This record gives sequence, C-alpha cells and structure tokens, in this order.
Amino acid sequence: MSVGRIIETPDCVTEGAAWLAESCPRMAYAMDQTGPLPLRRRPDGFAQLLSAIVSQQVSVASANAIWKRLKDAKLTGPRKIMWATDDDLRAVGLSRQKIRYAQALAEARIDYKALRGASNDEVVAILTEVPGIGVWTAEIYAMFSLGRADVIAPGDLALQEAARILYDLPNRPTDKELRQMAEAWSPWRSVAARVLWAYYRVAKEREGIR
Repeated sequence: MSVGRIIETPDCVTEGAAWLAESCPRMAYAMDQTGPLPLRRRPDGFAQLLSAIVSQQVSVASANAIWKRLKDAKLTGPRKIMWATDDDLRAVGLSRQKIRYAQALAEARIDYKALRGASNDEVVAILTEVPGIGVWTAEIYAMFSLGRADVIAPGDLALQEAARILYDLPNRPTDKELRQMAEAWSPWRSVAARVLWAYYRVAKEREGIR
C-alpha cells in the first residue's frame, strides 16, 4: 500500500495549505489569522518515541529536564535502556510506569526503517502494540517523524477545540466526529492539523487565555 505524500519541506506545507484554502472557506479564514504554517518535521526512530513517553502527563519543563538527564546519561538508545537497571532509570527521573514503558519500547525491537514504507494504519497498529504508546502518539509520530501528509490525530484536545471554534460547533467534536470531519481535508489532513493547532493559539490569545 502506498504511503502517500510525504511532507519534506515548507513548500509541501504551502501546497497543502493552498489546497485546503481553496476547498474550504473556513480553512482559508483560519490561515488568514495564523499566517505561514510550521514544517514541524522531526527525526524518526527509538529516541523520538522514548521522548514521547517521557513527556506524558508532565509539564514541558519537567519533560525537558528528564530528557536532558537521559541524554547526559546516554540512555536514549534501546540497548542502553535494556542494559540499565530500574535504579538507573529512576535516577534520571522516570516513574515506575515510565520505566516499564521505556523497557517495553526497547524490547519491542521495532524496525524503524521498515515503518517508513508502511501504510499509516500499519504504523499505528505496530506502534500501539507497545505499552505506553496510544493512538495519539502513533499518529503524531506518523505525522511529524514520518512526514505523512494525510494523517490527523483527532484525539488531540487542542484540535477538537480549534475545530469547535472555527466551524462554530455547539460542542467540541469527539475523536470519532473529528475523524469524520477530517475526511474532507484528505489528502492533506496533516496540514489541516497544523492549521487547527495554529488557529487554536490565535483563538485562545483573542480570548485572553495563555
């Protein structure tokens, strides 16, 4: 199965944004408010998913501090995680649950190069087999680490809230409802997500919420 378009450069984002603006007046309005959209490409591989696990349910500052300690201790690769003791991992700030998740990710022996050629559904299925990696994390990985142009993460609360404001909905759409809405944004759902995240920040600043 084809992986579809890959977002490699800012020009790819611009192309997707132009398509969305032409196909949906609300998207065009949002982009008038937000200005240019970010590329947001990240590397792929074990460290990106380990970083996602570290970031769960803690502040950005806490996640950054823990990640720095992991890097300083050279504990960002699968073999190093497998060789480390629980005490080693606890010492850099991982909770008992996150130690279990990090070890499970290391033991999963995911073929990250093979993921680059897997379909979006296959990527999500493979990653969510690992304890601690849910659908949202898998979809974010497909979107930003693999550069998939046609993925959205409808479980994301900021995307749901942005869609509610932009489309003047009575309630925040559910995961399922936003996934259905997003079908209209295919084949550029990842760019639509960038629009909604950017619009969310603009809308909240307008409301005086930081």
